[in-house]
Amino acid sequence: MIHHILDPEREVVEAGLTRLLPVDAWPERLHRAMAHAVFAGGKRVRPILARLANRAAGSDPDAITEAACALELIHTYSLIHDDLPAFDDDILRRGKPTVHVAFDEATAILAGDALLTEGLLVLARYPLGTTWAPRRADAVELVAEAVSVRGMVGGQMEDLEATGQVAENREEDPKLRLDRIHRAKTGCLLAASVELGAVLAGVSEDERRTFADFGAGLGLAFQIADDILDATASAQDLGKSPGKDAEAGKLTYVTLYGLDNARSRLADLEKRLVGQAAEIEGSDGDLGAIAQYVARRRN
Repeated sequence: MIHHILDPEREVVEAGLTRLLPVDAWPERLHRAMAHAVFAGGKRVRPILARLANRAAGSDPDAITEAACALELIHTYSLIHDDLPAFDDDILRRGKPTVHVAFDEATAILAGDALLTEGLLVLARYPLGTTWAPRRADAVELVAEAVSVRGMVGGQMEDLEATGQVAENREEDPKLRLDRIHRAKTGCLLAASVELGAVLAGVSEDERRTFADFGAGLGLAFQIADDILDATASAQDLGKSPGKDAEAGKLTYVTLYGLDNARSRLADLEKRLVGQAAEIEGSDGDLGAIAQYVARRRN
């Protein structure tokens, strides 16, 4: 069922990314490294979420495609940096060599930097036309906040602290710490993706909060599913090295609560999200199907 939603959406997103990211521009090596990461076959969940939320809010998602694609540029930046030797030291991403392996570490760092800034520039420029200016400003603020020190970057820092990869490893309730890491490191950008679609549709503040709440729950479901997959999936299914969370001593739902409890928590979240999606767009809407896909994915 989900493929009739995802497949055409991915085609639109891929076309948008191709328009935004020329491979042969100056400096060529940097653009090739950026393209290596962006066009490595991602699921495109974040831009698709923005487009579907925009449609659910009663707008035309084709008008915001480039803005939605900015989310994929920013997300890919985080993956490049996450794979670096100083972080997870991964050699595979989406079944292909990571950027620092395919190129070199310095180029990988710059490719991540470039994708982050390009993503924010795209949000500032699209959709085209002066009438969109107030919504574009809100969009930039929303996404920048999601990846800021209070969001994804802060979550990454605490993840390093929790695993002892940096010197400061303060004692704290691991359950509270895990929840904060997951909501910041992964959840913030996923939540912002849903909220972005609503913001660019011009919804009211109350409606915006409804979309944001759904997005926050979806972000948590995505991370719990990721924790489960890291513990159970093969490298071929996962597209990256499995079992690295346990090996690195990371705080995850599986390492903290056990596999069965993680699966139970994910099932409860899926049920809640499907109910929220039905309130937003009706029982047969696309957001509910995406929630089920996120909770049940196999890679």
